[in-house]
Formats: sequence, C-alpha cells, structure tokens
Amino acid sequence: MNEYDSEVMAGLCEALGYFAAEKQEEANLILVNTCCVREKAENKVYGLLGRFRKLKQANPGLIIGVGGCMPQQKNLAREIKSRFPYVNFIFGPHTLFQLPQLIRRAYENKETIIAIQENPVEITEDKPVKRVHNVCAWTPITFGCNNFCTYCIVPYVRGRERSRQPEAILREIKQLVASGYKEITLLGQNVNSYGKDLPDKIDFAALLSRVCQIEELIRLRFLTSHPRDFHQRLIEEIARQPKVCEHIHLPVQAGNNKILKKMNRGYTREEYLALIKNLRQAIPQVAITTDLIVGFPGETNEDFLQTLDLVENVRFASAFTFVYSNRSGTPAAKMPDQVPAEIKKERIQTLIKIQNEITVAENQAEIGKTYQVLVEGRNEKNPSLLAGRTKTNKLVLFPARKDLTGELIQVKITATTLTHLAGVAQVTLV
Repeated sequence: MNEYDSEVMAGLCEALGYFAAEKQEEANLILVNTCCVREKAENKVYGLLGRFRKLKQANPGLIIGVGGCMPQQKNLAREIKSRFPYVNFIFGPHTLFQLPQLIRRAYENKETIIAIQENPVEITEDKPVKRVHNVCAWTPITFGCNNFCTYCIVPYVRGRERSRQPEAILREIKQLVASGYKEITLLGQNVNSYGKDLPDKIDFAALLSRVCQIEELIRLRFLTSHPRDFHQRLIEEIARQPKVCEHIHLPVQAGNNKILKKMNRGYTREEYLALIKNLRQAIPQVAITTDLIVGFPGETNEDFLQTLDLVENVRFASAFTFVYSNRSGTPAAKMPDQVPAEIKKERIQTLIKIQNEITVAENQAEIGKTYQVLVEGRNEKNPSLLAGRTKTNKLVLFPARKDLTGELIQVKITATTLTHLAGVAQVTLV
C-alpha cells in the first residue's frame, strides 16, 4: 500500500510539471513517504531527515515534504517540525491528495505546514498515478482497517475500512490492461472484508468474479488476506477462476491460541490449520506465504515452540518474520510481561533458520518441473537473465538475449536458491 501511495505522489507531482531527479543533490523537491508499523522504520526516517540538513543548506530553495503513516500518529507531526525545522510540510494518508496545494504553499511559507486530518475523507478516484512497473500494477480496493490487532498501529493512522465502488475498480483495471499491463494486484489491509461497508453488499468473491471477466487481463493477485474472513465461497471462487494466481499471503502471526487471543486475531490455531487444509484441497498447487511475530508480550518458550510446530506443519513457501515492536498507542504496548530483547533475538534466529530450511526444500522440489512465467524484465544484477514469476509468485531467472518483458514463457526449472528458481526456456530465445 505504501508503494502504491508513492506512485500516487509521483503522479501528482508529474501533473504539476515535476520529473524524477537522478540524484537527491539535483532535486528541488524531496518527498519522504513513511511507515510506522515498526520502530526501525521510524528510526530510518529520522536518520534520513537528519542527512537532509546539508542538502537544505546547499540549496535553500529545496522543498522537503514528509508524508505517510508516521506523521499521522499523535504529536508525531509536531515532533518532526521541532526536530527538523527545515522540513517544509508534513501530511498524512488522509491528506495525500492535498499534495499539489501543499507544494504551492511551501514556496510561499517559511514556517513548516502541518496538514494532518484525523478522520478519513471520501475516496478520491481518477487520480494521476506514476506506475513504477510496466507489466504489473497495484489497484487498491479498500483503505484503512477494522481489525484492531493489539500490536498494530494501522487502524489508528489509516482509519476505518472504506471500500471503493466496484465500478471504479473495474474502470481502473480496464484502463491498465488497455495500456498493456498483464498482471493486477488488488490491495487492501484485509481484502477479504471488501464490500461490507457498501450499500449493495458486494463481497470479495463477487469482485474477483467481475474482475476476471475482463478479457485482456492475464493474471490477478491480491494482498492481504485475513484468516478470519477467508470463507469457503471465496476459496471456491479462487479455485474456479484460472486468472487468479495460485498464491495466497495469509498472515498467521503466531501458532499459540493464548497469543492469538491476546493479539485479537479472531481465529484459533486449529481454525487456521483447517483453512490451510481447505485451501490445499481446493487448489492443490497453491503456495501459501505468511507473516510471523516473535516475542509478543507474554509469549513463553512453550508458546514459541507451538509457532515453530505450526510452521513445520504448514510448510510455508516463505515467510516475513518480525520481532515484536512496541508501538505507542496500541493495546499491546501497555501489556505486562514484555519479552526481553535477547530472548526475542534468539527466537527470531531460530524461526528464520527453520523457515529458510523449509523454503530451500520446497524450492528444490521444483527442479525438473516446467512453469509458465510472466516476464517482468531484465535481472538488475545480471542483465543477461530475464526475471519473471510463476503463478505461485516464485521468482524465476533464465537466460535470453531477446527482451521478452510482458511475455508468458514456459521455463523448465534446473536449479534453485533460497530466494529464486533458475531455469531454461522451452523455446529458443535469441
């Protein structure tokens, strides 16, 4: 979602006549799009803003704007203004579309402008978007979140869930595929709950069906799903639609019921495992990835071992693993029995080791198989190789002299690593 917001910021700037600078030193406008899900991200922002001081001194006319979720937190915008007075304006997710006005005002005001709105505004449609990729594109279907997991700051900074009208989503996707995009990813904090706030009560399964009717669309993905709202009708719809990719990112966060309840996740370990079983029965080739948090307040070693057991049971294709990060303003921040840093470090290393072993083994099992790969472009590290993804979202690298970006190529897998598959095309590519 942050990547999409950055594309919107770039689109709004281009509409004003700006174009991308190759180096920060050459820019006369710098925008920082922030995240506040973890403390590490915030610390990076502070470090970056500190380094901008020299740029501002060298170029007093430089305009610096700080946006995204971080300033939306209580008192954070004023703290940024106090610590970095050379920042020209500060805005949050709800004032993103005020960016053109904020840039114009920044040229007229010496004081830092704060544009933070507490309540989300109506969804703005038909905005300019500067797409980073030319094969795959993001399309948000919801904004905000209603889940209020006890560790998560997102509902407090992005607001309650709001669904886009299906007609607006379909119109955007039709425009994208007409422009040559082959793969669309539907975005939302919880795509499964799409439509609950709309008067016609369209749900996510129905939206998938309507999107798949767009003839020129080749592939459809979605991020992110919440296990609590992944009902059987949705599973059946995914299995029925050949355009929907066989990859589901399904964050579990923990494998212990006590911790899941403290997290306010709304499902049990047993319910999650049953969901995995249903998915694999309906979609045999499905690749499931996940998010995992270690060191949540009150997590004992026995609780952590249950998470490891779940990981070994499910055998995720890959996992994003995190050490619990205390977020001020969330219920978990005030919970007793915070886990010491050294224990969290030990647990995350154990978890990563086990998951990496599973990922390597799962990738090695792909050797000898042939997959349809959507080519996304040249590999940056080795331009002699093309890079693309299978429908299960596995990165595949293979040699080809001809640029086949946007093409679907049959590739036989010959080798694997932790991060990608390697193969050869089944036709001569010169």
